[in-house]
Amino acid sequence: MKSNSSQIARVIHIIATILIWSVAVIVIGVLIAIMVFILIKGLPHVTWSFLTEIPRNMGKEGGISSAIVGTLLLTVVAVLIALPFGIGTAYYLAEYTRGGIIPRIIRFGAESLAGIPSIVYGLFGFIFFVVTLDLGWSILAGGLTMALMILPTVIRTSEEAILSVPKIYREVSFSLGATKWQTIRLAVTPSAIRGIANGVILSVGRCVAETAAVMLTAGSALRMASSLFSPTRTMAVHFYMLATEGTSMENAYGTAAILIILIFLINVVANMLVDRFVSKRTVNR
Repeated sequence: MKSNSSQIARVIHIIATILIWSVAVIVIGVLIAIMVFILIKGLPHVTWSFLTEIPRNMGKEGGISSAIVGTLLLTVVAVLIALPFGIGTAYYLAEYTRGGIIPRIIRFGAESLAGIPSIVYGLFGFIFFVVTLDLGWSILAGGLTMALMILPTVIRTSEEAILSVPKIYREVSFSLGATKWQTIRLAVTPSAIRGIANGVILSVGRCVAETAAVMLTAGSALRMASSLFSPTRTMAVHFYMLATEGTSMENAYGTAAILIILIFLINVVANMLVDRFVSKRTVNR
């Protein structure tokens, strides 16, 4: 009986392994196929003038320089606003609370906000930031709206990263006479930085790829933004408008190719910076 049970368990294990690997290969294959298709269609249209010129004639002519700048500015504003609040909230929940009604409310709010469609954020941003606060369609209004969108992601991923740090690190730090802040800064943060960075990278990717909320708050102006109060058009919005209106599919594919390359570069650079930080902290120890 035992041998039969072990054989059945072994067969089930083999089948489960095959299914898991099959699903993983299919998902990766679909992702690679999409990226290759867009790059093949878009890269032939990517030239120096395409990268440096401002769109003209509703995007039929010119390039995407203003869209690139608008995308970067909007993302920077959103991340700079969301990170202090998100990471600070995560440390408060993970290190300074031991249950209670307030932490439960914060976690429930973050989880609820994470499931709200982006168009709802866009409508809220339009009513509150654009109209009520009279910011108009601008980079600042779009950045504030995107900060609200990515805040739940930053909170939850950062909290999980902090909670994953073994308790022994804190106990050893306290036993050596370190304060709470020193323990968090020198013992907890270096071990949690990878998880926190992953949350930030996910948030940046969402900012770069968002369309609905950006159109309602930052606008879709083709001209180069001159300040945070100027309207702008991100690359995702530019691609969406070119593709849906059939204005110029060549420029649409070119914009999509640059968008994929930009997201890839952001991920690579962010991971390199995190690896360098972690290795430096390890050497200093």
